[in-house]
Amino acid sequence: MRFSTMLLPTLKETPADADVISQKLMVRAGMIRKVAAGIYDLLPLGLRVIRKVEQIVREEMNRSGAQEILMPSVLPAELWSESGRWEEYGSELLRLKDRHGRDFCLGPTHEEAVTDIVRRDVSSYKSLPLNLYQIQAKFRDEIRPRFGLMRGREFIMKDAYSFHATDESADEEYRKMHDTYVRIFERCGLLFKAVEADAGNIGGNFSNEFMVMADTGEDAIASCDKCKYAANIERAEIRPYVAKEHADGSADGAVAAGAGNPLESVTTPGQKSVEEVSAFLCVEPNMLIKTLIYKTEIGIIAALVRGDAELNEIKLKRAVGCEEVELADDETVIETTGAPVGFAGPIGLKVKIYADYGLRDMVDSITGANKADTHLRNVNQGRDFNALYADLRTVMEGDGCPRCSGTLNVTRGIEVGHIFKLGTKYSVSMGADFLDENGKKQPMIMGCYGIGIGRVAAAAIEQNHDEFGIVWPAPLAPFDVEIIAIKVSDVEVRKAAFELYTELTGAGLDVLIDDRNERPGVKFKDADLIGIPLRITVGERNLKDGKLEFKERRSGEVLLVDLDDAVATVLKSVKGEPGM
Repeated sequence: MRFSTMLLPTLKETPADADVISQKLMVRAGMIRKVAAGIYDLLPLGLRVIRKVEQIVREEMNRSGAQEILMPSVLPAELWSESGRWEEYGSELLRLKDRHGRDFCLGPTHEEAVTDIVRRDVSSYKSLPLNLYQIQAKFRDEIRPRFGLMRGREFIMKDAYSFHATDESADEEYRKMHDTYVRIFERCGLLFKAVEADAGNIGGNFSNEFMVMADTGEDAIASCDKCKYAANIERAEIRPYVAKEHADGSADGAVAAGAGNPLESVTTPGQKSVEEVSAFLCVEPNMLIKTLIYKTEIGIIAALVRGDAELNEIKLKRAVGCEEVELADDETVIETTGAPVGFAGPIGLKVKIYADYGLRDMVDSITGANKADTHLRNVNQGRDFNALYADLRTVMEGDGCPRCSGTLNVTRGIEVGHIFKLGTKYSVSMGADFLDENGKKQPMIMGCYGIGIGRVAAAAIEQNHDEFGIVWPAPLAPFDVEIIAIKVSDVEVRKAAFELYTELTGAGLDVLIDDRNERPGVKFKDADLIGIPLRITVGERNLKDGKLEFKERRSGEVLLVDLDDAVATVLKSVKGEPGM
């Protein structure tokens, strides 16, 4: 490809509305252009990278035995109503009507559509298992689209769906997809972790996310320093609580009736937050118990965590056994506690109370008094209140690993893939049944496996860049080699540059030749910005000595190579052989 004829509009300045490095560099490198919030054009350079990712994904999915299909992006409401998600999915689902007034949506995901395909054409266990995938644009009407291709409203995704006759078969496919994803991200040249995750509104009883490690990542990841345990912070567990027995014979931190210091009411005018109350009473935040009032579909509940901890709502949902939890509004808090927000406490509440394990060993704690401008000292569980205990708080750096004696470290990552064990959520609601070996009708067991194609490209940049621009992993680079002709008007320079270009493209390489009539500094800066792994400079001075300048983008290593050895040296470099 000739730079002079390619649509490759590089920019010197960083766009003002770009938030993260991948977004900044993709705009500056002429890869993407913004159309609307969360919606981008892919220009030729950007599309080349996307196609490289798709090729790796497609090869590995086909290798795993999955079959590629293509489903519509516009889906009828009837399918989504069958699963119940037309009402449940929320405002991220972009709904529209056709000219006849019939309801449709732009597909954010395709569980319903693929289940409809399989239920129509598969009826026997003999046709199972089956894994179908597609690579297609999706649309999710994100409330705050940001970070370029990392959180857009329209995005390209590989989504796969498997159907099984037995749990054993579904588990086997899940493991196969896990291994397939490992190969995909290894081939993409990414540093990543597979972590346990929450299934979210897709459904299912277990899932794994694949996280590209990057300081700019949206997600926090807890991982053990000794074993392989790793989980999204939303899912991460804390080492199981071990009850401690006390001198009075009580256990689990409970204080017997009559033991502990007596309750003391203290006036705390206007002091609502943990920070305010702990400063006002001159105590550490870990001496406070936060009492949070929540609405759920099964009623109002209270949730307790230590003052220096954060409640994890996903864990709370699992502990309560409900689908949704929502922090109560001010009016509900007053009705439940008798006090305004900031003064709630567990004593005397008439609702079910759930408490984090971290409260079990707390003695003489401080809580709200369920009275305005008032808190209580010397509050003790067992004596003053009772609760149902569970792991409710968000993991923190230094917590104990739930799988071994190790310690959890918290780092950041970018989700690029997610695999789910769905079970029968969609097959039961949509009637996707099969006849088993005994002729009995059974619901198919499903799995779901997604990869964000654009996210992979953006995450690769977040992980591979320097102050000059992108440093592409070779498998994702838009071109293998860039040739820079220093002085295009020089006949010998132009001839040597284009002869090399012809030989390398003839050898099957993707080559960009910068044949613009621009100053060398402009060409070198653009080359560093675009980040192609190998740059070959054809200049008048070196050419007189029969030499070309080779520079590796990642290492910065520069070598002078004999013109006659140029093609062989390039092929050795592209194939990853040592010694350029």
